[in-house]
Parts: sequence; C-alpha cells; structure tokens
Amino acid sequence: MDQTAFIINTLLPALWGGLVVTLGLIAFTAPFGVLIGAGVAVGRVYGSRPVQYLARAYVTFFKGTPLLLLLFILYFGLPSIGISLSPFVASVLGFIFCNSAYDSEYIRGSIRSIKEGQFTAGLALGMARTQVIRYVILPQALRRSIPGLVNEFVYLIKYSSLAYMVTVVELTGAGKMIATRYFTYNETFLVVGLVYLFLVTITTIGAHLLERRVAIPG
Repeated sequence: MDQTAFIINTLLPALWGGLVVTLGLIAFTAPFGVLIGAGVAVGRVYGSRPVQYLARAYVTFFKGTPLLLLLFILYFGLPSIGISLSPFVASVLGFIFCNSAYDSEYIRGSIRSIKEGQFTAGLALGMARTQVIRYVILPQALRRSIPGLVNEFVYLIKYSSLAYMVTVVELTGAGKMIATRYFTYNETFLVVGLVYLFLVTITTIGAHLLERRVAIPG
C-alpha cells in the first residue's frame, strides 16, 4: 500500500477517533483539576489545622502514587469492593486526582507570594475571610500560577496516553492498533507524535495569549 494513501485513507481516520477521546479526557480533567487544586491550596494555606493535614495528605498521596498504578486501582481494583467504573470514568478520575495534586502546589506557591497585608486590608474593609480569599487572593494567585498550570496541562496531554492501559482507545491506543494491524510502526507513531506536538504547540500559544490577556499593567 502506498504510504500517502495509507496515511490519508486508513491512519488519519483511525487516529481522529482516538484524538476525540483524548480531547474528551483532557476536557473533563483540566477544569476539575484546577478547581480541586485551588480548593486544596486554599485549605493548606488558610484552613484549620485538620483541614491543612487533610489537604497535605491528599497532595502527598496523589503526588507519590504512580499514575498508572492509580488507574489500575480505580479500574481493576475497585470492582473487588463492589465499585465498577467504566474505563473512561476511571481514567478521568485518575487524571483529576493526579492533576489537581500538582495544580494545588502551583496555586499554593502563588498564594504564598501575595503579601499578607492584602489579606489584612481586606478584613479591615469589612470583608469576610472567604470574600478576601475569593475576590482578592485567588484572582492574583491564579494569574501568577498560569505558567505552572499550563506546564501541568501539557503533561496532561501527554500522560493521557496511559488511559490505553485500562482499555480506553485514545490517540496512542488507536495508533498502536493500526501499527499492529498493518505493521507500520514508524509511519504510525511518527504521525501520532506530530499530533501530540501540534496539541502542545497550540496549548503553548494559547497560554502566551492568556498571560498577555490577564496581565496587570505595570
């Protein structure tokens, strides 16, 4: 089979289906990762001592557990205690737990970089603690953590390929199936790599535009 015809007629249609699944994994994971990560970061900085311990334990556990092992536990392990998850749901949950743990560290560092006087000033103006955190601290912290969050988003794009290990046929999984069927490993994985490179490049450009958009003049 001519390589060009193979890529256009066979490989790209198959990879398109896998790409849709990959984008679905990312779309479900990224927002919840940032949301939970922000909550954990706030808990570690401003929470009561028990909340701080729980938040620290969350980060320690999910940062220290290999993502692949976490996926195996969620998909293969939970059925033994009566909890069965679909491959896609197990993958999304695993990615969210891992992603949020790392996101929380970026956001926590950004929170720590904001002068404490701003928190005190907010309280002096009659704002509640939660209002100060929501309207004064978090907006600044999220701006400052954009580079770190984007870096984690790039990692999410790449480690989404691990979903294939729990039978989710995403981009890499679709490529693996085509390569095995037609014995076209070089051509297939080269195209798969270019697709990942394209996704990362688009993310990097988008992050640069976002930083410029939310930058505070001066």
